[in-house]
Amino acid sequence: MSTSAAAAAEAEAPDLVCELDSVQGIVDALTSVRWKRYQDALVELSEHGIVIIVEETSCLQAKVYLQRELFVKYEYGARGRPRFGMSLGLFVDCLNTFSVPGKSNILELRYPGPDMQLLLRSVDSPNACIYAQIRTRIPETISWDYNFEPTGATPLTFTVKSAALKEAIDDLEWPGSSIQIKLQPTPPSVIFRAEGHGDLQIEFNYYANMDLLIAFSCDRPISHRYKYKFLRATTSNIPASVLKDNRGSKFTMGRGGLLKVQHLVSVSKPSSIPHIESAGYQQPSRIAYIEFFVKPHVQEDDEEEEEQVNVVNDSQ
Repeated sequence: MSTSAAAAAEAEAPDLVCELDSVQGIVDALTSVRWKRYQDALVELSEHGIVIIVEETSCLQAKVYLQRELFVKYEYGARGRPRFGMSLGLFVDCLNTFSVPGKSNILELRYPGPDMQLLLRSVDSPNACIYAQIRTRIPETISWDYNFEPTGATPLTFTVKSAALKEAIDDLEWPGSSIQIKLQPTPPSVIFRAEGHGDLQIEFNYYANMDLLIAFSCDRPISHRYKYKFLRATTSNIPASVLKDNRGSKFTMGRGGLLKVQHLVSVSKPSSIPHIESAGYQQPSRIAYIEFFVKPHVQEDDEEEEEQVNVVNDSQ
């Protein structure tokens, strides 16, 4: 083959061709970050796997990590890390058409197509082939840099059983729009407090609720407030499989109050029996990692200015 022909063939080669055998697991992982009907997603490809990023008004960001070990085939030929945008809802709905409950089926994903589409195709059916293509676009904005940094030598973190966490955050909807999360080392506990139309407080004491608050690390009292709608988005669509297995969801407070929430979603084959370790976690190769980043809620400057005006008026 001539040099020019080889260059042309390389130019036409796709950036990624991969196959997965647990479509429903991927649907569960993506659904967990789908907090509203219409959402745009940024997709980043690399030799290590696929990352799907969604965000809301630079206050809430979520990432789904699909490591290459989740795929039965992963052929990566791109230079650098290609990125493209697409509709998250459309992608999830499209994947659902390839998912057969209780059956393991192979789905091929290929990017890019002739017109920069994401191509999907079933490859294991002898009688029929399902084919779909999703139009992609150049991302309009670059995802914000969350710069998550620890606050000190001792991590400020806790892990709560996912079912208990979802129930607690759902209950906090009634009082108001701002939720305070407080960690205190003595006694070791986590407090969720909502204020607004009413006052509601939910406390997880580490020693009294070790079956629910399964891990805790804190060396000093600390608290931050978060908007309820953003905090609820981190748990509102936790997959039923996660709630059934009652895994733990991990919270970590970073510098400036930035909150990181992590979930683990199984993407094991429907017909297989996943390997479960004594701690209750599956082997990492069959897990999708979900991360949410929530910025703290800061009081409006208008309220501070109003207080200053009142002080000046009182002094006159």
